Amino acid sequence: MSEKSRNIASALFPLGLLMIAMISIQSGASLAKSLFPVVGAQGTTTLRLVFASLILVAVLRPWRANLTAKSLRTIVIYGIALGCMNLLFYMSLQTVPLGIAVALEFTGPLAVALLSSRKPIDFLWVTLAVIGLLLLIPLGTSAAAIDLLGAGYALGAGVCWAAYIVFGHKAGADNGVQTAALGVVIAALFIGPIGVIHAGSALLDISLIPAALGVAILSTALPYSLEMIALTRMSARTFGTLASLEPVFAALSGLVFLHESLSLTQWLAIGAIIFASIGATLGSANSKPQLVPAD
Repeated sequence: MSEKSRNIASALFPLGLLMIAMISIQSGASLAKSLFPVVGAQGTTTLRLVFASLILVAVLRPWRANLTAKSLRTIVIYGIALGCMNLLFYMSLQTVPLGIAVALEFTGPLAVALLSSRKPIDFLWVTLAVIGLLLLIPLGTSAAAIDLLGAGYALGAGVCWAAYIVFGHKAGADNGVQTAALGVVIAALFIGPIGVIHAGSALLDISLIPAALGVAILSTALPYSLEMIALTRMSARTFGTLASLEPVFAALSGLVFLHESLSLTQWLAIGAIIFASIGATLGSANSKPQLVPAD
């Protein structure tokens, strides 16, 4: 293999890993919806977090982390934000198509990117994002209208995603990747009672284990591992720009696995939010990667 070919392969390798990670995340979200009729969004969130915490604890061994009172407080907030983000996102999927839910949720990291920049051109990205939101949540009772409660859940998940990013960076600076395992454990402990109250003994149905384990692997364990590898081989700005394409993967996953077709207006709205996210990421001088085991 020539030097040029090796350079091309070296550049494409992390891109491929990130694409696979995003496909995995959205496939996991599609699989999660199959559990809703049995245990609801609350029970599904609980199962995902419990299995994901078991996997990440076994792989990352978080007991080796050096925790202080300050770092533990940050990790607790990070874990609660992670748990609420997952719960609200799944609640939105009960009434909102996957692609639209992810686009609405993406306003969280978009806001973080915009607040970290504050350049004049950012008004353009804000305008694009607002246009996208207005197209996704049209006023009135038109045929294009989506469930407002579901949209509210997705936007709430976006707020939690923003908190997840901010506190995740603070916690990660002290304990690295072990922060993820600790955060997921805290999320499981925080959301678990909600799932138990809602789903009760249905959570103990062993027939749910394959699907629940699949959701945990596809939505958390696999993409997190792939992203960690990709992040060592690309800049944070490149990572953030490519991660902005996640709503497209979500919409395609919803179309293929859930048969959720979107209107032209909804595709344009998703496109507006994607371009706003890419613009905000490229315009942020201190752009940091937005880890995507979020959904």
